[in-house]
Amino acid sequence: MNFDTHRAGLLLHPTSLPSGTLADVDRWLDFLQAAGGSVWQMLPLGIPLTGLSPYQCASAFAVDPGLFPDVSADMRGFADWHRRQAHWLDDFARFMVIKSEQGTASWTTWPAPLRDRDERTLAAFDISHADKLKAVMVEQYGAAMHWQGIRERAAARGIQLFGDMPIFVAHDSADVWAQRGQFLLDAAGEPTVVAGVPPDYFSETGQRWGNPHYDWNAMQADGFAWWRARLRAHFEWFDLVRIDHFRGLAASWTIPASEPTAILGEWVEAPGAALLQAIADEQGELPLVAEDLGIITSDVTALRHQFGLPGMAVLQFAFDAHADNPHKPENVQPDTVYYTGTHDNDTTLGWWQALPDEARQQVMRQLGVAEPDAVPDAMLDTVLQSRAALAILPMQDVMRLGSEARMNTPGTDNGNWTWRFDWDELPSDLASRLLEKIQKAHRCETRTQP
Repeated sequence: MNFDTHRAGLLLHPTSLPSGTLADVDRWLDFLQAAGGSVWQMLPLGIPLTGLSPYQCASAFAVDPGLFPDVSADMRGFADWHRRQAHWLDDFARFMVIKSEQGTASWTTWPAPLRDRDERTLAAFDISHADKLKAVMVEQYGAAMHWQGIRERAAARGIQLFGDMPIFVAHDSADVWAQRGQFLLDAAGEPTVVAGVPPDYFSETGQRWGNPHYDWNAMQADGFAWWRARLRAHFEWFDLVRIDHFRGLAASWTIPASEPTAILGEWVEAPGAALLQAIADEQGELPLVAEDLGIITSDVTALRHQFGLPGMAVLQFAFDAHADNPHKPENVQPDTVYYTGTHDNDTTLGWWQALPDEARQQVMRQLGVAEPDAVPDAMLDTVLQSRAALAILPMQDVMRLGSEARMNTPGTDNGNWTWRFDWDELPSDLASRLLEKIQKAHRCETRTQP
């Protein structure tokens, strides 16, 4: 995406579609087009390991086949596709089949020859499980072919697809099992340190994600080959990709694996500039967005600017007494993706309803509205009318839904990732009303047809 443009889009994960899958994606694309949106942002499309979180997945490359119901594909292209994807696909298929046979147990508990990838054992496994391995691969092939069709139909409507890439990968994943030397693990394959964030706005004890940390020395030694392959895969699927927790490319919060919370940890530097340069050298451009929310230090901002990456701002964070707050509309720069809230925030209506009276008055003063009921709409208008090159509105905010529609509450395990809407919940004039807002904000001029 060219960030000299002025676009608007909606944030909606495919699991939030009425079908819970991509079965009704064309109706969604029609709605987005009718509403004047030219960007569809979603969460990661991977296979959730436990629960439903798309940020803890079985693979950094594979997608959740459950999002693609009744997918069939022309198998004449399979052999060539398999050849191009073999660097991750073969090990992913092994991982999933072994994991199924081991009762979904973590790979570190598998019999040692499988856990440690003994060559003879894997070769024998490939022969004895050839049909099951092929089935996993064909499932991924069908999803990839189906997605390319979705991408073409989106482009025909002037819609770009905006994906999301977790900076870390799950420990119990095909990537860590197959590439143990790229991660900080002990002899048994368990992490020595894990990722997370220190205490912040969302949690008094921080967030202990539990992901293993990268062995950056090993990664840098092979020219960041795994990372370059990972970005290539994402760019095959999306026009634009958000790097979640971008600050981890400058330094990451490193927690001893024995610690139960994220309170005790330390910042450890990462070679983000060398990594991004390696990707830029290969790609020629970096259609990336840096998720730079939270407490961001100058080195993180410098890294983002060095590679010309847009950052993020969230209007819900704008209402304090600090004039230099980067989330305030007057401080939002063009190289920004501006949100009312993200998938980690409460919906705007829910956030507004939960505010104490004094905070409500502050919000109304800053937005310049006299009636409390006007606040949710004013939040949408403020984001759309900002200088940000890209304004993104969560579908829940467009529908004016309360906390019952919140997608995720960081630091909690229950009730997340389950929200979906029904088509009959959309007022017949919702698309036209949103189109009017987007047109008023002059965010429709760059609509293009292929």
